[in-house]
Amino acid sequence: MNRSAQQVLEDARRLPPSDFEWLIGELLQAGDGSSDAEIDAAWKAEVERRVAEAQAGNSTTNSWEEVQAPLRARLTK
Repeated sequence: MNRSAQQVLEDARRLPPSDFEWLIGELLQAGDGSSDAEIDAAWKAEVERRVAEAQAGNSTTNSWEEVQAPLRARLTK
């Protein structure tokens, strides 16, 4: 059976949310061959980089109100 990526995607979108999230995780992990430990280490390094950047005053931050407003606008459309 030869199915297109589009057909597979359409089937995946019909999955229950927990199954869809699992599938996304598996696809992401399969994409680069990283183990859970490697992914966790990469996220830890990224978080540490962002914290250091924020503590040094080299990052832009937004208040909750600034983040929330466009999200609410999108949800009310």
